[in-house]
Amino acid sequence: MPGFDPYEVLGVSRNATAEEIKKAYRRLARKYHPDHNPNDSTAEEKFKEVKKAYDILSDPGKRQQYDNYGFTGDEQPGAGGFGGFGGFGFNFEDIFESMFGEGFGARTSSRPRAQKGADAGVEITLSFEEAAFGAEKEISARVLQVCQECEGTGAKRGTGRRECSHCRGTGEIRVVQTTLLGRMVQVRTCPQCNGVGTVITQPCPNCRGQGRVEGIVRKKVNIPAGVDTGTRLRIAGAGHAGVYGGPPGDLYVTVNVRKHQFFERKGQDIHLTVPIGLAQAALGVELEVPTLYGSERLIIPAGTKSGTAFRLAGKGVPRIHRGGRGDQIVTVEIDVPRNLTPQQRDALKQYAELSNETVENIDDGLVSRLKRVFGRR
Repeated sequence: MPGFDPYEVLGVSRNATAEEIKKAYRRLARKYHPDHNPNDSTAEEKFKEVKKAYDILSDPGKRQQYDNYGFTGDEQPGAGGFGGFGGFGFNFEDIFESMFGEGFGARTSSRPRAQKGADAGVEITLSFEEAAFGAEKEISARVLQVCQECEGTGAKRGTGRRECSHCRGTGEIRVVQTTLLGRMVQVRTCPQCNGVGTVITQPCPNCRGQGRVEGIVRKKVNIPAGVDTGTRLRIAGAGHAGVYGGPPGDLYVTVNVRKHQFFERKGQDIHLTVPIGLAQAALGVELEVPTLYGSERLIIPAGTKSGTAFRLAGKGVPRIHRGGRGDQIVTVEIDVPRNLTPQQRDALKQYAELSNETVENIDDGLVSRLKRVFGRR
């Protein structure tokens, strides 16, 4: 029946002994027995409730099931509440296990459950060359480590843990709620032991009962060739220590790469801008350009325009875990002189005259040439 509480019907506490339950039942049975209340339908219904409550609380199995789930599962059809399902073979314990997980309502071990430690992180800064070629570095990170005083138990040396009195070692408390479908039980983590099931009697003075203390972990890391800013390297087992004997977490090293004075990296390719003079661009030239692997000779053909790019295959950054290397892209820019000597000015003027270029005054000839370039006549 909705709202039916056998403890309330008999007027006893939930911790009542079997003898107290029996005394309460005998008293109420005499009070509401039909022989003492002829033609009193109210007393007859009350007697049935008293009998039903005693049938539940006098049977250890039914009482335990009621305490755990709020019903016994054997109510007769028509009795209200969950009784209407009695003839269909439903196992309510199975239903609750499917809803809340295996072992719902079962008493858990009083020993704390081992938990893996959290991951930690640290950043490392590399030079451009170290990122390209790889390096061995020593890193240090601040992490939680197992307390050596209590060996991670959290308890003062020579003491231990005791069962939590609030949840009786289950790590859970049950809150009974009355709904339209009857009494429902909601399971929550015990606030006193945080779901562990046990509590520390005397905390360790070094870690204050936490089982872990803050410390510094130092590790040598082999940086693979080809890393870049944002690359994350994992060091297994170097993170925060686990709880109650659980394994430690991992340490993740995030890479930052300093900028280079000349080179710029884009993916696995390296870009370099090289200035050349007017005469070199016009006549062509053979240059030596720097790369990560030494100098390389680069032929600039005659008539090269500013912004022309040349590719040096395989002179880029190694590809991590894939093999091979990127390329180096060399872009030439014509360096236009600004402070000319008188001889240079005369030479350029002579070149302009030979090329039919006007350098002193803009005349209508420029407009005509622009029209021809853009197809207007």
